[in-house]
Amino acid sequence: MIFVCPLSKVAETVSSSGARRLVSLLNAENEVVRPAAIAPEHHLLLSMNDIAEAQAGLTLPGEMHVRQLLDFATEWDRVRPLVIHCYAGISRSTASAYIVASALSPQRDEVELAKELRWLSPSATPNPRLIAVADALLGREGRMIAAIKAIGRGADAFEGAPFALEIS
Repeated sequence: MIFVCPLSKVAETVSSSGARRLVSLLNAENEVVRPAAIAPEHHLLLSMNDIAEAQAGLTLPGEMHVRQLLDFATEWDRVRPLVIHCYAGISRSTASAYIVASALSPQRDEVELAKELRWLSPSATPNPRLIAVADALLGREGRMIAAIKAIGRGADAFEGAPFALEIS
């Protein structure tokens, strides 16, 4: 099970879910306090901005970030949940949850997974750059990109409500 939440709900989500692994996707200036239940080696911090195209002074999500996410996810034993968060729990974290679910369940249809993501999180607006990089790395031939584009922008929200995505 993957739990997705905003930065403001990390401690609460880790505690209530019983998670022992954490992925943080934050701007360089954001800080996260790793909950005590998460061992340092089970916390992946990816520093990037929530942008889809290069912008001066900002860190574009790239192949290195997605490879680190995929490596971290494949090391996960799935006995206890994984929590993925970004600042608002809307863009980088929802993209990453979709990417991890796609990688760990390669038989899942990209469109059905995207629809499930939308149903679970009306505000989800997965970062298109992360999705595009993962689509290429996972050999999905544009299917992940098209599926996320098809669900469109999520509902306006200051931050997303925490949700859980089942890995089949």
